[in-house]
Amino acid sequence: MVSHPDNTTTIGSDRSPQGDWVLGEDPAVCRIARHVERASEVQCTVLISGETGTGKEIWAKQLHLSGPRQDKPFVPVNCAALTPTLAESQLFGHEKGAFTGALGASLGVFRAAHGGIVFLDEVGEMPLELQPKLLRVLQQREVTPVGSSTPIPIDVQVIAATNRDLDEEVAEGRFREDLLFRLNMVELEVPALRDRRGDIPRFIDHFSRKFAAQYGRDLWRPDAQTLREFCEFQWPGNVRQLSHVIEQSYVLDCAPSLPNMSGSRRSASALPYFDLSKLRDTAVRQALQATGGHKGRAARLLGVHANTLTRLISGLDDE
Repeated sequence: MVSHPDNTTTIGSDRSPQGDWVLGEDPAVCRIARHVERASEVQCTVLISGETGTGKEIWAKQLHLSGPRQDKPFVPVNCAALTPTLAESQLFGHEKGAFTGALGASLGVFRAAHGGIVFLDEVGEMPLELQPKLLRVLQQREVTPVGSSTPIPIDVQVIAATNRDLDEEVAEGRFREDLLFRLNMVELEVPALRDRRGDIPRFIDHFSRKFAAQYGRDLWRPDAQTLREFCEFQWPGNVRQLSHVIEQSYVLDCAPSLPNMSGSRRSASALPYFDLSKLRDTAVRQALQATGGHKGRAARLLGVHANTLTRLISGLDDE
């Protein structure tokens, strides 16, 4: 972590997962930065909470890069994507022939991360039946692969993240209280962007510089009215949404425009109006060109569903 003369805080080393990712001067963020340094020293279990798009995985990666495990694996797991019937095998491994289709042995996530960090993203989505098995792994520091009766010692630090209120999940019987206690030895609560509006100008400047260089465009600087509108916007998608808005403007070579709450877009004051429907052909071609023809990424840059992009491309082909 680097503290600057103006009291801003950045993750400012060459090993940072996002390079010069500006964090700003919000007290809550500065407090998280201090806790990250301490947690990386003691290597305890850490729970990172916050809304979607606030940068929870970035903080997890910074924990990794700040501690003695920095040269060991960082293995992320999307708990919401775990296959219910194979989740135990995916996490803890299996022996050859342990079940139909197990043609060979598998280490599983925890053994693959030995010496490093396992990042359990969206841990609140973990199936209830798998939670006591995870609790046992955290308590015993060992895993037993599916199809084996022999525990295998592991050395990993576990960092978990969630956008859910796990206390509420416990009250509703969807999450084990003892597992929550084990996970939140240190809890980092990442604030929503609307709760740290003073940092928005720094994010705008950071993302503008980043994407101007990436796409070879002139640097965009907001006027006072535009900056005020960006700072007053609610940003339901948080920093990720702000980054997307700025990147999209550089991909399409137009001024950034604010999305409204219904999902459509309006231009910020004093900026040219941008209507995707009227500039469909240009938008689609530039997005595909910028992403090397990758339809999935192009759809994300345009802010449309992949099926919508397919229809737009079909429309281009018909012309």
